[in-house]
Formats: sequence, C-alpha cells, structure tokens
Amino acid sequence: MTTPDQTTALTLLRAKQAQRKISWLTAYDAHSAAIAEAAGIDVLLVGDSLGMVALGYDSTLPVTLDQMIHHTAAVVRGRQRAWVVCDLPFGSYQVSPEQALTNSVRVLQESGCDAVKLEGGEAMAATIQFLAERGIAVVAHIGLTPQSIKQFGSYAKRGNNDAERAQLLRDAAAVEQAGAVAVVLENIPADLATAITEQCAIPTVGIGASVACDAQVLVWHDLLGLNAHNPPFAPAYVQLREQMIEGIRRWDHDVKAGDFPQS
Repeated sequence: MTTPDQTTALTLLRAKQAQRKISWLTAYDAHSAAIAEAAGIDVLLVGDSLGMVALGYDSTLPVTLDQMIHHTAAVVRGRQRAWVVCDLPFGSYQVSPEQALTNSVRVLQESGCDAVKLEGGEAMAATIQFLAERGIAVVAHIGLTPQSIKQFGSYAKRGNNDAERAQLLRDAAAVEQAGAVAVVLENIPADLATAITEQCAIPTVGIGASVACDAQVLVWHDLLGLNAHNPPFAPAYVQLREQMIEGIRRWDHDVKAGDFPQS
C-alpha cells in the first residue's frame, strides 16, 4: 500500500505534465537507498550496472536475475517513499513475453519493487505490451543499450546518423504505445532527446541525453566520484574516492605505527 507522499508511476506522469523535473539515482543496497532519499532523490534504479561497479565484471552481461533480486530487495528495505525500479538482466526477458512475465513477477514478489526496466525499442514492444496488460509497470530503455555491447562494440553515442535517428524516434513511439510508463534515453544527441521528449506523453529519463529530458539518472559511483574514471556525460559532484583513500591511508599508518587504538 502506498502512502500520500510515496512516489508512484502517476507521480512521474503528473510531474511531466507539470514540467517538473524528477531525479533518478542508482542504488544497490539499503544504506545507499536511505542516503539517496535523505538527499531528495525521487526514483531509485537498481541497475544491472551493479555488475561493473559492485561485482567486478567488465560489462553488465554476467549479472543474473538472482543477483538483481538480492540487491533490489535490499534497496526496497532502505527506502521510505522513493519509487524503486529493477533492471531485468541480460537473457531474462528476450526469449519471449512469457519469460519476461515470469521473471518480472519474481522480481516484484521477491524484492517488493515497483517496476522493471528492460532494454529495446520496437523489437521489445510486444513484450512491454504483454507485461503492461498484466499489471507490470515497465520502464523502457533506448539509445545506448549496454546489454547490446557485443553487438555495437562500444559505448559510443547513438543516433548520430539519419537512419539511427529515425529508428530511435520509432522506438520511443513503439514503447509508449505498448504501455511503458517511462523511457530511458541513454547517450543520444540533445536535439534528438528534445524531439523524443516532445513526442512522448510518458516521461523521458536522460543519461547523457541533455537537459531536455523530463528526468535525469546517474550511476551512484559516477555521481559521487567513486570510480577512477567517469563517462564524459556523468560528472562527479564530489570526489569521495580520494577522500576514502586518504582516510584509509591515515588509519593504516596509525595501525602500523602503533598509534591505533589509543586507549
């Protein structure tokens, strides 16, 4: 049961209609969820990016459904009012709409989250519709889709030529028509993000897609400067990696010098 101040899919839609920006941030555990909420974040995305930032993989592809459920359940336990979205990992929804439904039901029942996110536009429209017609809130994801890294060969910007632009416009229309409640636009040109945002009645969520989007999302580790290197579209707002290294270095020095503990 939702409370009056809890963020829902309707909250996001009304924010778009009122031209009020919404903040999304990835989270992977209860502690980060609570911190993000304390800072005012509206939506917590448990991204399969956890494979790269938390599990040590070199892409999102090895992440399993069990891992996503485990981390999403932790985030749900740490939230009070934020809307929580769980990424469906690679291979957990592409086989058929029925597979996507089975795994989405598992995610919602076992984690307690509010929505699932899947990558793909026109090609996944039938699956999105199948889920939406059965009561699943689905966030679509188009543009740069990290689960397709083996196909694309790089994390470069998408929509740089006429054919890609036309396809992305069709993708956005298709996922909206299928019943998606929002669509993530990753690493696409600003003018294309503007066109899609103006075209769509559902909220657009930008990551490297300009200020034109209705909402913005960043990866926790990028925002807080925890990575050694950030994508060009994800500036760090604080350099916690450096502060953490310095704090640990000081403690390590005190231990080895016999100065810790002092009592």
